[in-house]
Order: sequence, then C-alpha cells, then structure tokens
Amino acid sequence: MLNVSIVLYKSDVQQVEQLLRQLVRAECVNQIFVIDNSPSPCISQELQHLHKVRYILSGSNLGYGKAHNIAIKESIEEGSDYHLVLNTDIYFDNKILDEIGDFMQLHPDVGQLMPKVVYPDGQLQYLCKLLPTPFDLIGRRFLPASWTRRRMERFELRQSGYDQLMNVPYLSGCFMWLRTAVLKEAGLFDERYFMYPEDIDLTRRIHQHFQTVYYPDATIIHNHGQGSYHSRKMLWIHIVNIVRYFNKWGWLIDRERSVVNRQTLQACLKKTQPNVSKR
Repeated sequence: MLNVSIVLYKSDVQQVEQLLRQLVRAECVNQIFVIDNSPSPCISQELQHLHKVRYILSGSNLGYGKAHNIAIKESIEEGSDYHLVLNTDIYFDNKILDEIGDFMQLHPDVGQLMPKVVYPDGQLQYLCKLLPTPFDLIGRRFLPASWTRRRMERFELRQSGYDQLMNVPYLSGCFMWLRTAVLKEAGLFDERYFMYPEDIDLTRRIHQHFQTVYYPDATIIHNHGQGSYHSRKMLWIHIVNIVRYFNKWGWLIDRERSVVNRQTLQACLKKTQPNVSKR
C-alpha cells in the first residue's frame, strides 16, 4: 500500500491539479495527503474533495519537513507499506509507480528510492550527491561555476554516468519513495529544518542502516524552480537551515561523511552496483 504527501504554499493551482488528478488515477495509491501551509486554501473545494485526497489546512507555514511528517505519521499508524514524498512540480507516467513498487518488494534492504529526474526538455538533473562539506554548498551557491566545476562534478557523482543503480547517501527531496518500516528506525524529517537540508538529513540517516537507491529504469520530469536563486528571503532561509545541518553533523570534522563519501566514490568509479538486482 502506497500513501503520498504533497505540501502546498501559495502553489501553482494548475500544477497541483494536474498532479492530483494523475495520482488519483494510480491504482497503487491508497491515499493522497495534501498539507496546505498557505494562509488560506490554495486549491478549490473540488480538488480538496477528490477521491483519495485528504486535505489538511495547517493554519500556518509549518515548513516542508514538518508538514510532510503529519502525513508520514498517519501512514505509519495505518500500516502503509510505503510513503511517497512529492514536490508539486513533478510529472510522470503512473506505470512507474507500479515498477518502483515491484522493485521495492523484491529488495527489502532498500529503505529509500529516487528515480532518474530530468527537466521538461529532457536534460538530466544531477540529483545524486555525496554528503556535503560546507565548501560544496557554499561554493556551489556563491562562487563562479568555472572555479568549482571539477568539485561539483565529483559532488554530483557525474562520473557514474547516471545509468546504473547506485547506493547514494544524499538523494533529492523532490521524489522520496520511503519504506515506512525503515522510518520507524531512522526517524522522520528533522523538524528543526524549515526548508532545504531536510532531504540530506533524512537520506543520510536512512543510509546508515539501509540502501538509499538511485533507480535509473524509471524517469520523472521535475520543473525545478530553484527558489533560493531568485528570492533573497528564500536564500536567507536556505543559509540558516544549512547552518543548522552542519551544526548537527559537523562542519570540518565529520568522520562518517568521509567514510561514506569514499565508499560511494569507489563504487561509482568501479561501476559497481549496490547489492540489489533488477529481477
């Protein structure tokens, strides 16, 4: 059984409607949680009462992870096998949900999965990453691309070719297929992060005990907006929460990061796959 959650905040209504109507048609989807952090309802009454949709107006802007946790807790309590965290700017063919579900059933050691992600024009998004150092995130945002190109290629695992199954310690939060039994051990989103590094933190905690897999046999479209690149307010939110991340895990000294990143790079360079097969 699969539950899905999306979080709204003054979102594009047409975009949300397209995603909801698509999810409603998916046979494998049991329930769709829509947590609206907007000051007033962001979507119409019709969309709020669609079959399978459970609409929750939070009453305040809770933040991304905290809002999703409302739905994830419900999924755990009702015994759902999987929970899918989605951005609203995602498009895909519903058949990939069945394909991913079959893959997850065959591989109980996989706690989290992200498919291949592309832009609307088909260009690949490099969303498989190492655990970040402060320079990876600060340099990526504030330094000229020519200065950081080689380091970013390493950080984004571009040498892998993105054509193989990979066990990756940092997967994007735009599409997080989570095994609920794993979340009981690893925990939910850390609600101290209002927005941005919650996906790094959660993937990292799941990766400590389970496979966190990039699955290239399924593809989704992500109309990535990069809000912090266009808004000073969002940039400030990004910076504050990144500081919280490094305060938690370590700035310069992070032994786990060093070990995990070395193992991940070795696997990618050898073109070896994690201990999962495509049966």
